[in-house]
Amino acid sequence: MKIKIYKKIAVTLAIAMVFTACSDSFLEQTNPNEPTTDTFWKTTGDLYYGVVSIYNALKEDNVLLIKDETYRSDLSWPGFGRPTTDNVAYLQIFNNSYAPSNLKWGALYRGVFRANQVIAAYERIAPTLTKDTDIAAAKVMYAEAKALRGLFYFYLYNCFNNGSVPLFDSVPQSANEYNKPLSPAETVKAFYLADFEDSKDILPISWSAASKGRITSGAVYAMLGQSYLYEKDYVKAAELFKKVITNFGFALTTDIGSNFTSRDEHNSESILEVNYATEYKSGISVNDIQQVSSAIGGQFASGSVGGFRTVLPSSWLTMLYKNEKLDQTDLRNIAKAADGTIKARKYSLRASQSIALVDDEFTPYYLSATPADATPFNNSETSYFRKYSNWDIVANEKQVATSFFRSGINVRIIRLADIYLLYAESLIKGGTDNSALDQALLYVNKVRRRSAVQLLGPIGSGEYPTNDHDDITYTAQSLMNHLMYIERPLELAIEGNATRTIDMRRWGITKTRMQELSTRRYYATDYIFKSSTTGQNVTRFTSVLHDLSESPTKPINANFNEFGNSVKNFDANIHSYWPIPSSELTSNTALITN
Repeated sequence: MKIKIYKKIAVTLAIAMVFTACSDSFLEQTNPNEPTTDTFWKTTGDLYYGVVSIYNALKEDNVLLIKDETYRSDLSWPGFGRPTTDNVAYLQIFNNSYAPSNLKWGALYRGVFRANQVIAAYERIAPTLTKDTDIAAAKVMYAEAKALRGLFYFYLYNCFNNGSVPLFDSVPQSANEYNKPLSPAETVKAFYLADFEDSKDILPISWSAASKGRITSGAVYAMLGQSYLYEKDYVKAAELFKKVITNFGFALTTDIGSNFTSRDEHNSESILEVNYATEYKSGISVNDIQQVSSAIGGQFASGSVGGFRTVLPSSWLTMLYKNEKLDQTDLRNIAKAADGTIKARKYSLRASQSIALVDDEFTPYYLSATPADATPFNNSETSYFRKYSNWDIVANEKQVATSFFRSGINVRIIRLADIYLLYAESLIKGGTDNSALDQALLYVNKVRRRSAVQLLGPIGSGEYPTNDHDDITYTAQSLMNHLMYIERPLELAIEGNATRTIDMRRWGITKTRMQELSTRRYYATDYIFKSSTTGQNVTRFTSVLHDLSESPTKPINANFNEFGNSVKNFDANIHSYWPIPSSELTSNTALITN
């Protein structure tokens, strides 16, 4: 399925590169109309290749910039070298010369540029079409281009300069038209919302197997819901999320792990997913954006299994996963451990599929029986993210592809569990309205029950009265706190487009959150286990993390202190968004920053 799609992309890339040659500025590009108006855009087949080029822009790793967006949140420590780091994103001292944010800007505007070409071509070609099948196909491709342009601007609006960015609604016709001033944030928002509205009911509910990965009506409704929720229009957001939940056939997967690796791609929970493949395009750099694989796979794994461990789970997040209470009535929490014994799980299914913990006896890691067998957990590294890594299919990330550190794992940008939690937030209006509290709890508990963890609410309540509950009577505000500090980070860590960074900003908690986390203290103990390969006892030193509250007399291990410098440096007026890149400030003569 993915091979078919990427063979088509390979054909399209040569065309796309003609259209997107860049000068010093990401936005200042060679006029595409001179080589294309009379020679290329003539048929629905040409439109199709143009649409494929937009998807090729979407698959560029820098669109999501997962690693660097995670650094800005509270979810991670920036890799090897605790307790010191010079990572400017984590330390909240980045500026407009920060290379990764410059790359994200460029990737998003490449997508805008390609979408505008298809939109312009459709408007020229549509009147010439006579066959009903061609007319219908062209209309859908036009909707795809509109939806994807809306996505790129949705990301630009939420990630750069308080939403005020240059607005390109057409293909420039002269060199001067590449110099665009900043548009007000409200104008940018209205623009991408209009693109979503124009496309949401034209796009199909689903695609054939050969076309999986193309944007659907449900994905656009989901992004519309996100946009309205981000602006605190809870009623409109709830209406849109309810449509996503009921109208498109989405369903939570039985196993949360189906959403994080190459297993079960394009499953029932996936709403928006980017395709990748391990096929290698020779003759160009392994890191060239024309490659159809991703570079993200090796970023999260430990060094002994071929990873760079550039993003490690933060100490508080590691402890949150470790301390998640299991549902004792759920038989999935009794399982066979690596030594063959049947016993109770130590950690939740969600924890075991999201991060690798040294003393997790139930979940293999890079084809070893346990994480402790696979990697030493040294250098004060007490956990690793499993998401986006190939731990379930190879013994080492270098074995994934013929090229160095490439991955074919599809990235699920939006999935139904996220929509359930956003819907719950909308129902309680961000913690201010108790009138739909029971309904909100129902959707949070759907997510929790999938991972066999204790449900929220009084014993015997809700949709699953026989399951374990925490026996707490929630209010809208206490449930909102649970969503902010427990449920969303546990379920959605390092997913989506800057999900956690945007969440913290829209809730207004970034500074206070970092301040609170900077006061937490931890210690670590050794883990002794019997190697599954040698049968000998092995010690993984200082590999089991503990919160100091577990044993207040233990000596603090300062290696695990976090966010102290980050909170000192963070200024909401400067660091809530990426700034306009320095390259644009110097090359775009119409660009004046706010």
